[in-house]
Amino acid sequence: MQHEPIKIAILAMGGEGGGVLADWIVDLGEHNGWFAQTTSVPGVAQRTGATVYYVELFPGADEPGARAPVLSQAPLPGDLDIVLASELMEAGRAVQRGFVTQDNTTLLSSTHRVYSIAEKSAMGDGRVDSDALLRQARRAAKRFVSFDMAEVAERAGSVISAVLFGALSGTGVLPFSREQFEHTIERGGVGVKPSLRAFSAGFSEALDAQVGNKPKAATHSSPRQALSYHPALAPLVERANALPTGVPEIALEGIRRLADYQDPLYARTYVDRLETLATAPGGRDSALLRETARYLALWMSYEDTMRVADLKTRGSRFERVRDEVRSRDDQVLEIEEFMHPRLEEICETLPKDLGLWLSKPNWANRLVGRFTRQGRVIRTSSLGGFLMLYTLARWGRWRRVTLRFSLENARIETWLQRLRLIASLNPQLALEAAQCQRLVKGYSDTHARGLRNYETLMSVVDRHQRSLAPVTLRELRDAALADEHGHKLKECLQRHALTL
Repeated sequence: MQHEPIKIAILAMGGEGGGVLADWIVDLGEHNGWFAQTTSVPGVAQRTGATVYYVELFPGADEPGARAPVLSQAPLPGDLDIVLASELMEAGRAVQRGFVTQDNTTLLSSTHRVYSIAEKSAMGDGRVDSDALLRQARRAAKRFVSFDMAEVAERAGSVISAVLFGALSGTGVLPFSREQFEHTIERGGVGVKPSLRAFSAGFSEALDAQVGNKPKAATHSSPRQALSYHPALAPLVERANALPTGVPEIALEGIRRLADYQDPLYARTYVDRLETLATAPGGRDSALLRETARYLALWMSYEDTMRVADLKTRGSRFERVRDEVRSRDDQVLEIEEFMHPRLEEICETLPKDLGLWLSKPNWANRLVGRFTRQGRVIRTSSLGGFLMLYTLARWGRWRRVTLRFSLENARIETWLQRLRLIASLNPQLALEAAQCQRLVKGYSDTHARGLRNYETLMSVVDRHQRSLAPVTLRELRDAALADEHGHKLKECLQRHALTL
């Protein structure tokens, strides 16, 4: 009788138990009369490339006189029976690499997303369309089973590897019973109860998801609850609700964000700015006002060192980290922050005049510059590290006197003045100019490059505001978002013969 191996690839990110899952499959095979072997090819780093675990199972290990087969060391495109992906993008990568084929491969994947470095660092919205990934996976696989395994694992108090193991059993693609799968987990002896709960949930979800061979939709959070505001913000909420249809929803979020970022007075400045635009000729256009409300709130809550320190020292962050690593209350949790502030960021954190002096070439500039060449590791779980960042966060109360606030406030006022002027001439062009603020994002080098591209576009708008078509500005903005270094933007400017 001729035997054929079963070839399995597992694509998992760090901390998701991909190695444990591979070991479970090997143990499952070896304890039930199969030869089994696993290898792994680690990714570059967490979330820039998942580790690929490869498992081969070959029958006949319990047959008299059986000879050990020579098994492969790595997966080959077009030669896999089963692919397990711990996240939807990893399923897409498996398809892209040719691991998934229509004639042979069963693909099991979670539908949740953990955004990649490329997606998060994109100048604009760099997220890959999850629906497109699902369609791609469904077309490529012989059989596709998917559901939100992260949510199932969270509910069971375990990790995705146990859910994947249950889903693998639920599909019936391996010649082993559910009891044999469960005995494998029990033999591991670590975290058995939560793993079995996650296994059972994954098994059931896989059975449900196979109805009609359609992927089960991802589970979303509960509907958004009604917003609540501090009494000091009540007058601002009333003023925001008086804005044109479609604008209040954005403006209310802006008020909440800016009151948290600074104080109610800062949120009032936000509403004042929106009302000033709304009373200008052409400024009451609902689309223009809505987009201005969105990007103004983002710009006024720019990320500086005080904001970063504030977010890193909040109690909610410590609770979230503890939940993510599943640390018990009786366990000691250490959190290390890797920080690399530039000299420019230090100058911008200081009072305006002092920051300007330090930013100029002098002995202090050279001295401080020496200490910024290397990054710093700050342990916020220690008293000293926490107090250092907590003190920096409290300096945010005096943010208005800093150099960075002076610079950003001047840029915001120039932007708003430009929008009011253009709105009186061409509201559609003003809308496109408002959306150009998307280029100004992040911090450090990312912020500097985005700001440079933004200022280039605004120079074009100022010079050609009476003749520039809205669609042309949109094309220029898309070119700037596609290339943070500005090469595509330069080509687009040359193509339209626009001068700065």
